Amino acid sequence: MASRRNSAEERASAARTMPRLERNINAILKRREEDERGRRAHDRVAQAITNFAGSMTFVGLHVLAFGAWIALNLELVPGIPVFDPTFAVLAMVASVEAIFISTFVLISQNRMAERDDERSDLNLQISLLAEQEATQLLTLLREIAARLGVKVDGEEDIRELTKEITPEEVLNRLEDQKVRSGD
Repeated sequence: MASRRNSAEERASAARTMPRLERNINAILKRREEDERGRRAHDRVAQAITNFAGSMTFVGLHVLAFGAWIALNLELVPGIPVFDPTFAVLAMVASVEAIFISTFVLISQNRMAERDDERSDLNLQISLLAEQEATQLLTLLREIAARLGVKVDGEEDIRELTKEITPEEVLNRLEDQKVRSGD
């Protein structure tokens, strides 16, 4: 009976959080769509080429094209004259293609790095807000406990946790530790 009640309570709790969950998912999807619309044409082209170059279709086409080129120039197909007996043209085509593909990959990676930086900034902001809220909650709980006359174990730890800490202070301490450790 208790397990059924817990299950029903869990479903009810999940149903209450669904609107928030849906709102958050929709906000993320909307932001992705806005980012996609805001991308420059050359970024979209670079990403499309990178996506295609990273596919099995691309590999298959290259196997066919290079295989045909090699077969033709090894005179394995009668009646078709050899046009690249030393495969110098094939090597040049492959080299130029590699240069362009690596450039497109780098463009795509730069865009991905920008998005990662944006996500990192967002995560930091959310963490800072959560830390501020947790500090406020601890302060409030401490005050409630004091008014009710409830003795709280670990008072020194709680006092330390409720101190205001700025992001600059954390960054400065991290930098100091790096300097001390020689990194």
